[in-house]
Amino acid sequence: MNTSLCPSRIAVLASGRGSNLQCLLDGIASNQLQAEIAGVFSDKPDAPALAKVPAERRWARAPGEFESRPAFDLALADAVAACRPDWIVCAGYMRILGEGFVQRFNGRLINIHPSLLPLHKGLHTHARALQAGDAEHGASVHFVVPELDAGAVIAQARVRVQPDDTAESLAARVLKTEHPLLLATVQLLVAGRITEQAGVIQLDGQSLFSPLRLDSAGTLA
Repeated sequence: MNTSLCPSRIAVLASGRGSNLQCLLDGIASNQLQAEIAGVFSDKPDAPALAKVPAERRWARAPGEFESRPAFDLALADAVAACRPDWIVCAGYMRILGEGFVQRFNGRLINIHPSLLPLHKGLHTHARALQAGDAEHGASVHFVVPELDAGAVIAQARVRVQPDDTAESLAARVLKTEHPLLLATVQLLVAGRITEQAGVIQLDGQSLFSPLRLDSAGTLA
């Protein structure tokens, strides 16, 4: 982890359009985030997210090019390690990371997930929230562990579920909260204020027993 005065180096894993990556780039450009995007990595060679950084900071390979899932994970991990990241952010990365990858970057690997974890791990979270009759839905930023969406949750943003919501309308409102949530969380991480010890989040050396919550001003409390 970066302990110098130099900007923290962030590697981003993305499979899609890269809207969460863009929020980090915007935060850097506006001096809200003291970091640099050291590389963008994808399992989709045509992912629009890749175009957001110069060619020398892109890596994309289709998993089908490799003989096995571990072989792809090893190539991805080696490419990520080569850019010397302080943090690795999964931002819309739709492929499950293997245990070897997760262990290699243990304590430096985070993910943003569109649900209020531990509710609705995995896919189709918005439809599942509606099917469950949830009054609230939202997004979570958590440390990545080998078990799917099971790592310690750092922070969450909540939205009210409206009576006329569809999965699409709910997804659009959650996405609007994901961007400030991710930016505010990464700000704390690169400032060295957040760590994780034995599954418990530490903020400024004090244990948190519930996730930080994003308020209407975009501040975590």
